[in-house]
Amino acid sequence: MLTLNKTDLIPASFILNGVPGLEDTQLWISFPFCSMYVVAMVGNCGLLFLIRYEDALHKPMYYFLAMLSFTDLVICSSTIPKALCIFWFHLKDIGFDECLVQMFFIHTFTGMESGVLMLMALDRYVAICYPLRYSTILANPVIAKVGLATFLRGVLLIIPFTFLTKRLPYCRGNILPHTYCDHMAVAKLSCGNVKVNAIYGLMVALLIGGFDVLCITVSYTMILRVVISLSSADARQKAFNTCTAHICAIVFSYTPAFFSFFSHRFGEHTIPPSCHIIVANIYLLLPPTMNPIVYGVKTKQIRDCVIRILSGSKDAKPYSM
Repeated sequence: MLTLNKTDLIPASFILNGVPGLEDTQLWISFPFCSMYVVAMVGNCGLLFLIRYEDALHKPMYYFLAMLSFTDLVICSSTIPKALCIFWFHLKDIGFDECLVQMFFIHTFTGMESGVLMLMALDRYVAICYPLRYSTILANPVIAKVGLATFLRGVLLIIPFTFLTKRLPYCRGNILPHTYCDHMAVAKLSCGNVKVNAIYGLMVALLIGGFDVLCITVSYTMILRVVISLSSADARQKAFNTCTAHICAIVFSYTPAFFSFFSHRFGEHTIPPSCHIIVANIYLLLPPTMNPIVYGVKTKQIRDCVIRILSGSKDAKPYSM
């Protein structure tokens, strides 16, 4: 009887097939993807530059925004260049280990993005509910520690994905109907038992997404109670305005995430695979594209810094929260 080693059932590479069912239109799909990627790179690099060199932006809110921008850069750079290679040059091969690395980066930093959005909600809570103690509570060492904790949470929870995926035998081919290596998309090519992968994936989604959404909800509930109790309409408006950009970032991040999560589990047979893939890419590309735009438009301090740099003025103005 022929016996196979475990290594015989691990493919040397996968073939990323892009968007299934839309092969003939993938070239056209690539143009909005490329445009959004360029906007995301320019916008987030611009934000990081401003926050680094503008003294007026050396405040907790902007340090968290810098974390978000860095996270967005890693997420879109981990996926879009390979997707564009598939669309433009039909370079579909990706090595097995390279696939695992891409999977690790995507899931780690999407988890970190969720954590940073949660930290930004806590930042708004402290700024509005405890304005006199804002700088004391969110001192630089505290910001560094919570940022590191958020990163380590993602790393420690996502590392098992790579081992759970690598242990599986793959005997259903190596064609992956996706633009990047998603955990469950890869696991479904296995002829082994993927129940552990599915359960652990759900558990991580609840631990990261569920916990972060709960913290964001509690933070904004407390903010709403404080804002409503303010006697001045101008003060209420100002407090709401400080949260607008962050609320937009939450909507851009969690809306496609929840759609992708639930459609994979409850709409697998009713929603076309091409829709799943496009939404999955929008989930990774929309927040990095829109966050710099929203914060640039809605945040006066950032807007004033950009205008001052573009106009060539060297006169710094005092800024207020």
